Amino acid sequence: MQITPDMLTLVALDQPTIDRIVATVPGGARNVQDIYPLAPLQEGILYHHLTAEQGDPYVLKILFELHNRDRLTAFVDALEHVIDRHDILRTSVVWEGFDSPVQVVWRKARLVVEEVALADAAGDIASQLQARFDPRHYRLDITRAPMLRLAYAQDAARGRWVAVLLFHHMALDHTAMEVVQHEMQAHLLGKTAPLAAAVPYRNYVAQAGLGVSEQEHEHFFRQMLGDIDEPTLPFGVRDVQGDGRDIEEARRPVDTALSQRLRVLARQLGVSAASLVHLAWAQLLGRVSGKDDVVFGTVLMGRMQGGDGADRALGMFINTLPLRVEVGIQSVREGVEATHARLTGLLGHEHASLALAQRCSGVVAPMPLFSALLNYRHSAGLADSSQALAGWEGIETLSNEERTNYPLTLSVDDLGDDFHLTALAVPRIGAQRVCEYMHIALETLVESLELAPSTPLNRLAILPAAERRQVVVGFNATMRPYPQDRTVHGLFEAQAEARPHAIAAVQDGRCLTYSELNAWANGLARHLAGLGVQPGDRVALGLGRSIELLVGQLAVLKCAAVYVPLDIGAPLERQQFMVDDSGAQVVLARKGQKVPAGPLRVDLGHMEVDETCVDLDLPQSAEAVAYIMYTSGSTGTPKGVLVPHRAINRLVINNGYADFNARDRV
Repeated sequence: MQITPDMLTLVALDQPTIDRIVATVPGGARNVQDIYPLAPLQEGILYHHLTAEQGDPYVLKILFELHNRDRLTAFVDALEHVIDRHDILRTSVVWEGFDSPVQVVWRKARLVVEEVALADAAGDIASQLQARFDPRHYRLDITRAPMLRLAYAQDAARGRWVAVLLFHHMALDHTAMEVVQHEMQAHLLGKTAPLAAAVPYRNYVAQAGLGVSEQEHEHFFRQMLGDIDEPTLPFGVRDVQGDGRDIEEARRPVDTALSQRLRVLARQLGVSAASLVHLAWAQLLGRVSGKDDVVFGTVLMGRMQGGDGADRALGMFINTLPLRVEVGIQSVREGVEATHARLTGLLGHEHASLALAQRCSGVVAPMPLFSALLNYRHSAGLADSSQALAGWEGIETLSNEERTNYPLTLSVDDLGDDFHLTALAVPRIGAQRVCEYMHIALETLVESLELAPSTPLNRLAILPAAERRQVVVGFNATMRPYPQDRTVHGLFEAQAEARPHAIAAVQDGRCLTYSELNAWANGLARHLAGLGVQPGDRVALGLGRSIELLVGQLAVLKCAAVYVPLDIGAPLERQQFMVDDSGAQVVLARKGQKVPAGPLRVDLGHMEVDETCVDLDLPQSAEAVAYIMYTSGSTGTPKGVLVPHRAINRLVINNGYADFNARDRV
């Protein structure tokens, strides 16, 4: 028997390639049912599987307790029955030596069941079993079907058996696991009525390749993301290539009364509860990233356009795509409507790839577009009737662990009436903290919609009362006097008058006293004023660390102008951007040095100034801008930060953490 190219309707492969794929399957062609491409999210999962240095962030595990060996046998038998019914559970993935990865459906694939002998003396049996098969270091071989594995051990001290079921996200998503549970339950109950026909996963793969074209996907995401040039990084965390090794998990139910109010509002506003949750999550991310326009990944079920029977099919249907939400000055009511509209539009593109969507933004790789996810999922679960529970008698779930490669993920389980929050976060963020923030974000959103729907979104709180008091009151209770009404150059001039002969600056054997430095700066200031520099004008400083740089800074401030320090080691294009963006009209530099085009150039090292000049003594407020410092631009376009004289004084004078005195050298 041979599988030929004309037998494969979803993928174009030549005969040698097919033969090499078939050779990876035990039993050869007789055991191959189908070959087809990966679905969009499967491609992303495979990437993380291949790049993980240790373990696999997409291997999930469930720990069970079984009262006796018979219940273990019944559990395995029920699971193998489900494996036999569904093609995705008899699927392997191959990629090595091929142009593109493909998935191969086996006709028969046996579940690997391993008994492990563990000693009571080494500690709790369940803990030992979990540690041995911990996905942070344990990997499943996804080139073999099924992408599941069951390991078990006897816990004689407690009169039980414990088992850990490992499964790969490549094969199952949240909804699929509920279907598995339902079919296993029917088998455990001994129901003889046939289940609905299994829906092949190939139907979804085929559907994902039809419908909306790649060009339509690209048009949609360019409209939504084209002007986004910096990522949304809550808490400043950007690593989205983690392996999930240090992720914390925390859970919190949403108060029942709040859940009911949220559902009532959703009905009144004609939107989904999911839209309100997405807006609350966007509020949270806006606060912890300092942005009024946020982008985050939202997990879509992928089943709305997955074809007939997709709601009961097994496989990886979900997809993660970016959603942009504005949480600035628009009203709460407007925010709800805008979020609902954008989320509805996104559903029409649920089969687009995340890589395509990210390319449509202005964020340049390898910088991520976002580092936080929201997974809103319907989790009403199985009926808990006495008959249903009887099927699971003697089988109890001890833990059901979720993992992610993102540093921050919030799952919101819609339980039909109530909601439940599950946060996964790196320790520096804190999973429990995220749950509390989200609960408050939901509370304030609901309250504002009920009482004041015109309230701007950026006025809503997410902090607990105690933390808010600490941020607003505690952190600002400095109670240390400093010259908040003086200018920087004014303080320097006072020092020059009080200690004219004290050493002010030293460089390569050169020494200047306060009097000499002040006189040089006065002369340069008058020269700049003669060139037309006015109060408030911007003057760029293209100077390295040197005495000349100090002179330039003081001279510009004495003119009541604003200096813009340039990084002379940076590309000229970056310096040009800073000059253009700040509106600098003059640039101070050394002779022969390349400087940005446009401003009047003043070569500081080769000009003579009158060093007998006295202070200009121009009127100026301590709130006036002293200099403009540009951010690194590592997360997008560099931004100019306006720093007033008062802020500099606060930084260096009586600040409470660094005591500068006359003996110090900086």
